[in-house]
Amino acid sequence: MNKTLIKLYQPKNGVLNVPYQPDEKTAIIENPPRFTWMPAKLEDDVYIVEISTHPEFKHENTLSYKPVYNNLFTPNEVLEPGKYYWRYALLDSQNHDTIISSWSEIRPFTISVGLPETPLLDRKTRYENVSLARPRLWLTEKELPSFRDRLKNDASYCHWDAFYENSVEKYLSLPLMEEPAPYPRHIRVAKLWRQMYLDCQEVLYAIRHLSVAGVILNDKKIIEKAKEWLLHVSTWDPNGTTSRDYNDEAAFRIAGALAWGYDWLYSYLSDEEKGLVKEQLFIRTKQVAVHVMEHSKIHQVPYDSHAVRSLSSVLIPCSIALFEDSPEAKEWLDYTLEYYSGLYTPWGGADGGWAEGPHYWLTGMSYIIDAINLVRKFNGYNLYDRPFFHRTGDFPLYVYPPNTSRASFGDHANLGELPGLKVGYNIRQFAGVTGNGYYQWYYEQTKKYDTNPYDKFYNKGWWDFYFDDMMYVHDFPTVEAIEPKDIPTVKWFKDVGWVAMHANLDNPDDHIMYLTKSSRYGSISHSHGDQNAFLLHAFGDPLAIHSGYYIAFNSTMHNNWRRQTISKNAILIDGMGQYAEKDKFHAIAASGQIKKVEEHDSHAYVCADATKAYQHYVPYLTSYIRETYFVDQSYFVIIDSISLEQEAEIDWLIHSLNEMELKRQSFVINGENASLDGRFIFSSSGELNLTQYNDFPGVDLAELEGDSVHWRLQAKTQAAKHHQIVTLLHPMKKQEPKYVSYSMDDQGYSRQFYFTEDGKTFRIEKEKVF
Repeated sequence: MNKTLIKLYQPKNGVLNVPYQPDEKTAIIENPPRFTWMPAKLEDDVYIVEISTHPEFKHENTLSYKPVYNNLFTPNEVLEPGKYYWRYALLDSQNHDTIISSWSEIRPFTISVGLPETPLLDRKTRYENVSLARPRLWLTEKELPSFRDRLKNDASYCHWDAFYENSVEKYLSLPLMEEPAPYPRHIRVAKLWRQMYLDCQEVLYAIRHLSVAGVILNDKKIIEKAKEWLLHVSTWDPNGTTSRDYNDEAAFRIAGALAWGYDWLYSYLSDEEKGLVKEQLFIRTKQVAVHVMEHSKIHQVPYDSHAVRSLSSVLIPCSIALFEDSPEAKEWLDYTLEYYSGLYTPWGGADGGWAEGPHYWLTGMSYIIDAINLVRKFNGYNLYDRPFFHRTGDFPLYVYPPNTSRASFGDHANLGELPGLKVGYNIRQFAGVTGNGYYQWYYEQTKKYDTNPYDKFYNKGWWDFYFDDMMYVHDFPTVEAIEPKDIPTVKWFKDVGWVAMHANLDNPDDHIMYLTKSSRYGSISHSHGDQNAFLLHAFGDPLAIHSGYYIAFNSTMHNNWRRQTISKNAILIDGMGQYAEKDKFHAIAASGQIKKVEEHDSHAYVCADATKAYQHYVPYLTSYIRETYFVDQSYFVIIDSISLEQEAEIDWLIHSLNEMELKRQSFVINGENASLDGRFIFSSSGELNLTQYNDFPGVDLAELEGDSVHWRLQAKTQAAKHHQIVTLLHPMKKQEPKYVSYSMDDQGYSRQFYFTEDGKTFRIEKEKVF
């Protein structure tokens, strides 16, 4: 060992960086645990990691792993249950037998009995059983003959007939697409940006589907057309309008198209043609790899949504296609697999949540599903074994039910519509992996509701259902659907700070859903300034809604309304909301926390704290707690408690699609099938001043293109240092009105609620208010 060791640099990790884990506080959910730490240097780090049952690492059972190429590591073996210690040090980047630094801090951790076993083979053995025969993206060379034989006797095998008719035939006559033109003066325009990636998605379809169909059918005409498309796109400038830095969505699609064409058509290309396609594929893949690994550094600061997604959409298929053609391709694939094993997903954890919301769960899962399936076929590594993938189907099931609209948080491309068919396809994949019948039920519901998904821009520019269906049916079993009749009333995703409360999820006509969040992720990425906000959907109607439209990222609607707290069913303090701008440090610091969730026979309860979320603009706020009671699976009591160092006015906000009926201290929101009766039954500073607005302040209304403007109620308090606002929300079917009575004391020291409905009485008591 080198006697002149340098002192190991161990920087403190912040809210944006990967943590030092595992440790005594870490809830270890799989075996072996995942090891992460802050990098010792900026680049070219190479490490040794040691794990031992002895704190001085002298025990004979000490395990040593080297070289480790990034600040994340998954061992290649399962550990026996018990207590362990781990540490790391820097190695000489040229001589991996030489330690050049002192050892890191020693951290203990404990392995419990019965954890899922999810080791990752090391780089030396990871590809020992890989076949380099082509094709290797999806169907392997061994599977191809069987697929062909089945088609000879059954044209509908794996829904081939639907795939061929809808996703192959039109590309036999479709003219070759021109390379996209640049933006005017190279300034990004949302409509042109979207059209560009829509066009590039068509290119991906043309090359992938023609190549797959031509090779499976051994049809020279189809193969020649596929080659024509592939070679045409290979002449496009890789540093031009479809480069990663110009339009990353377009770049992802073109790289994927080249990978599928290169892999499936390899035997039909001349050496010169192979060289052209390979060069273009390599350049485009390297653009993405350099951004991910060197510029964004998602292994150190993981919260780059597009960079994380590009691992699955680009680096997996492209690295597999180029595997033996370039040593860099193997390095890119190693990096991706180690990231997936060690850090994925930065947006959730053990409960399967997704901090960016269900729409970005949709896109993230769509690509990672494709990537996992490709890797399983290529080298046998099965990421589905990881606990996250066994549980993440719960996220759309509970926070994005198939019969709801405008009832979930985060950026949504399909606001105002029911969850789309692709959400169902994703959750069906997890049904096939886990056997969960609830997930299959969800898929069948979306299949029933979303009967014409094919030309919607958020589908057409992203995926082809016929190709997806063919792959799934070939590779995974059909699971019997189970209606979610016996699910709990309340579901808490602790990993992301979301809580959903449901009654009658299995019955759309009687379904009530209340969703709230208070998340450690704050407003970072596709999240908004909405800690402690809520949404309410009942009896088929969006009542307390997710206001506005997802016109485009960075539109005035997005920046000035959708991301801001004023657009939420939340509160403002002296007219100010939570930090919701683009600085990542401030965005993730504007966080919240679910403090307590309870379920009782008569009610469910949630307590959430959004104090930190407001303190960027309201530094004199000392506490903001929102408590929610869901009583008899019928109505809600919301208690907002705010304490400040100086007097302030509070605006209590609720949003609706339609104009509300306002009375002295109450309001009614009317939907098509249901209404929401809202009553302010206590305010510690006196009666609230109710004002209704029909506007989107700060939004260029030209962006709406005729879409309606939504309604907003602001119920304003008087100025005070301490506020308590108690609100009753009662969703009711229009044809079945119900009677609710209530009372409480007005002394500010105790409160009692009496709710009488059909002869039943429910009571909540608390001794001290403030």
